[in-house]
Parts: sequence; C-alpha cells; structure tokens
Amino acid sequence: MISRFNIIDKYIIKKFIGTYFFAILIFIGIVIIFDVSEKIDNFVEKGASLQAIVVQYYGNFIPYFMNMFSPLFIFIAVIFFTSKLASHSEIVAILAGGISFKRMLYPYFISALGIAIFSLVLNLFVIPPANRVRLDFTDKYIKDKFVNTNRDIHLQLSPGNYVYMETFNSWSNIASKFTLETIEGHKIVSKLTAETAIWDTTFGGWKLYKYYIRDNSSAIQKITQGETLDTVINLTVNDLNRRDNIVESYNYTELNDLIRTQKMRGDKRVIYSQIEKHTRFALPFSAFILTLIGVSLSARKRKGGIGINMGIGLMLSFSYILFLRFSQMFVHVGALPVFIAIWVPNMLYAIIALFLYRIAPK
Repeated sequence: MISRFNIIDKYIIKKFIGTYFFAILIFIGIVIIFDVSEKIDNFVEKGASLQAIVVQYYGNFIPYFMNMFSPLFIFIAVIFFTSKLASHSEIVAILAGGISFKRMLYPYFISALGIAIFSLVLNLFVIPPANRVRLDFTDKYIKDKFVNTNRDIHLQLSPGNYVYMETFNSWSNIASKFTLETIEGHKIVSKLTAETAIWDTTFGGWKLYKYYIRDNSSAIQKITQGETLDTVINLTVNDLNRRDNIVESYNYTELNDLIRTQKMRGDKRVIYSQIEKHTRFALPFSAFILTLIGVSLSARKRKGGIGINMGIGLMLSFSYILFLRFSQMFVHVGALPVFIAIWVPNMLYAIIALFLYRIAPK
C-alpha cells in the first residue's frame, strides 16, 4: 500500500498538472484570436461593449472551452512530458531503479483524479451559470432570435391534461388551432379548442380567441363558446422558445427537473437534456482512460522523437472527441439508449488503453 509520495511522484505530478494548464492557456489564446476575428462584425453591428465581450462572453467561454477539450489537453500534457522523459532515458532509469511500470503510473492517475474532479466541479457548479450568461450574450449579439419551426405540437401538461397546437410563431407568440383536453381513463372529460392562442405577459397566461368548450364531466354535455377567454396552464412561451443548447445552462438539479417535466410532457427535446446530463459525468471519467493511453504510447523512446508521439496522441484525442459527438447521433436516431451511447467512447477507448498498457515497455 502506497502511503506517501516520493520525489519521482511529486516530479511527475508537477509536470503533468503544469503542462496540462500550459496547454490550456496556449490553445485558449489561439481559439480566442480566431473567434474574435470570426465574430467581430457581429459585435460591431449589434453594439456589444468591450466590457460585455470580455467579461460576459469570453470570461464565461473559457471554462466551457476548457472542459469541452479537456481530453485533448490531457493527451498533450501526458504525451509531451512523458516523451521528454523517455527521450532523456529517465523512464529507463526509473524502471532500472526498481520501480515497476505499474507503480510509475501512480502519480499519473493521482493527477488524472485531480483533473477529473476539477472537470466535474466545472460541469456541475461553474459552467452552468457561466453558460447562462454566455448564451444570453450570444442570443443578444451573435445569433438571431430563436424561431420555433415545429408543427403539430403535442404535450402532456400533467397526468390527464394535454395540449395541442398546430403551429406556434416565436416572433409573435401566437399559436394556431389550440386544443386543451382533460382525459380520465378512456373518457374525454373536457375539451377546449380555439382558433388562436396568444401569450399575454400581463397575467402570465394565454388569451384564447374564438373558443369552444365541450364539458362531459356530468351526465349532460355542456357546451360553451365565445370570442375571448383568458386561461393559465402549466405551459409558457419559455417552454416553447427554448433552444436545444439551453440545457447547458441548467445546474444538475434543474436538469433533472427539466428531464422529468419533458418526459411527462412527451417532449422530444428531452434527448438533449439526457445527453447533457450523462456527458457531464462521462467526460471527467475519460481523464483516467486517456492518461493511460498517453503514458503507454509515449513511454518508449522512438527514433522520431516527441513529434511521432504528439502526432499519434493528437489523432487519438481528436478521434475521441469526435466519437463522443458522433455517438450522440445513435441517441437521436433511437439506435441506443442515452446512457450506453454516451459511455460507448469511454468503453471503447478503455479497451484500447488496456491493450496499449499490455504492450508498453515494462
């Protein structure tokens, strides 16, 4: 049982963490330069102030970017300094000194644990509120107003209560062919239909025009109709105008509540919420897998030096990020459950990591 760090452990941890954050700083600087050049016209055209750009957008963009490309930074950090150790024959000296390759991995995994916890804290506590500010800035100064283009909207507001809209216009907040039904068992207790429904901010509800109500709650059917009717239901324009990526701004509790609500309503956008939830845990866990791959690849001294190891590492890290994004498509097409699809990249790369570990120099 390992009770304390030795000098080599401290040296590797220091190099790992230091190189990791150094890689982050370098890449963030490059990305911000390209991002500014791409969005400068939007900033000028829509009158974004320098303080808003720096504080509201890029100040909250940095943690989001750090976490999204954390696998890449881990690979770069591990491969860069481990390749240097190998090229200077330091790994040979470590192994010759009686330290096994397995024992040498200990400080690497301690560092990976620290990065995983750091990433998880970002995912659960830092990035959601930062994304809320960043996405608000994006909607105001970069993207056009969201337009809901869905037709034939069917939602369950609560058990037995259903709403239907043939169309909904995000610009005017007007729904056409509005229907509200209450069903008990197999019986329609009441049905309210209206030609149009307009969201009214004065009372936080819907104003119905040319409505028709059929009430079957008693033995005698009761029919009511009129020109206008104010009604409040468990559905607001925010629910209909929500961008798919808005889930990035929800903390863990809010995300779970949203998933429960969307499942109950039969909202197909629940997929985005579930993907976001599982990704927040799958991404930090990848730190261990990618660290093992990086060490196993770069521990052997190669003729091509660091360049070959860096090339292989960049290829694997980018393939992991792309595979993580691609695996989400299996969820959208209904081929795999969310949990399995999001964790498939980790499972596959864990197998690759174990294979590389077995053939790594001992």
